[in-house]
Amino acid sequence: MTRRAVARTLVYLSLIAATVVVLLPLTAVLLTSLKSEREMADGSGALALPDDLFHLDNYATAFRDGEMLQAFVNTAVILVVAIGGTVLIGSMTAYAIDRFTFRFRNPVVALFLVAALVPGVTTQVATFQIVNSLGMFDSLWAPIVLYMGTDIVSIYIFLQFVRSIPVSLDEAARLDGAGAFTIYWRIVFPLLKPAIATVVIVKGITVYNDFYIPFLYMPSEELGVISTSLFRFKGPFGAHWETISAGAVLVILPTLIVFLFLQRFIYNGFTRGATR
Repeated sequence: MTRRAVARTLVYLSLIAATVVVLLPLTAVLLTSLKSEREMADGSGALALPDDLFHLDNYATAFRDGEMLQAFVNTAVILVVAIGGTVLIGSMTAYAIDRFTFRFRNPVVALFLVAALVPGVTTQVATFQIVNSLGMFDSLWAPIVLYMGTDIVSIYIFLQFVRSIPVSLDEAARLDGAGAFTIYWRIVFPLLKPAIATVVIVKGITVYNDFYIPFLYMPSEELGVISTSLFRFKGPFGAHWETISAGAVLVILPTLIVFLFLQRFIYNGFTRGATR
C-alpha cells in the first residue's frame, strides 16, 4: 500500500470517527425522547430502540409544560434585533475604518483586537452595573444591547470584505454627488452579502445557543429563551429524562435545519474573506 493510500485511509477513518462522536449523543437523545416512562423505568439502554418510533407525547409535554412557545418568541425577538444591529454596526464600523483617514485609526483597530482577546467574564461585574444603571436589567434589551456591542469578530469579517471593494466605486459615486452614507448604503452594503450571510449565521447560532447572558440578565420566567427555559424545565421533570430529551430535541432542531441549509454560506464567506 502506497503512502498516499495510507494517508487517504487515515483521513477517512478520522472523518468516520468524528462523525460517530458527533452523531452518537444526538442519536441517544432522539431515541430517549421517543420512549415512554415505562421503557425508561425498565432501564433500557440509551441507544435501544423505543417500542413506538412515533411516540410523540413527550414532545407535547415538553412544548406545553416547558413554555417553549414563549421561549421561541423571546429568542426570535432577540435574534432579529441583535443580528440586525450587529450587521449595521459592524458594516458601518468596517466602512469607516477602511475608507476614512482620521487620527488614531491604527490604535482604534488595535483596541478592537485587544477587546476581542479580553475574556468576557473579567468584565461582567462592570457590565452588570452598567446594564442595571441603564434600567435594562430583566428586560429583552439587556441581551440585545450586549450582543450588538460585544461582537468584534463581525467587524473584522466585514473589514476583510470592505477592503476587497474597489475605492474607484466610491470616487465615481462622489463625482455624481453622493455622500458618504449614500455610498455606504447603496454601493458598499449591497456588495457585502457574503459577509452579511456569514455574520448572520455565525452570530445567530451563538445567540441562539447562549445561556449565560439570558440567565444572568433576564431572571424572570416570562422572559426565558430556549436555553434558560430548557434549564428551568429540568426542575419539575428532573427524573423524566424522556421528557427532558424531547425538550432538547425541540431546541436542537431549528439550529440543525438552518445549519444544514445554509452551511455553504459559512464556508464561502470565511474563505472569500480570507483570500481577498
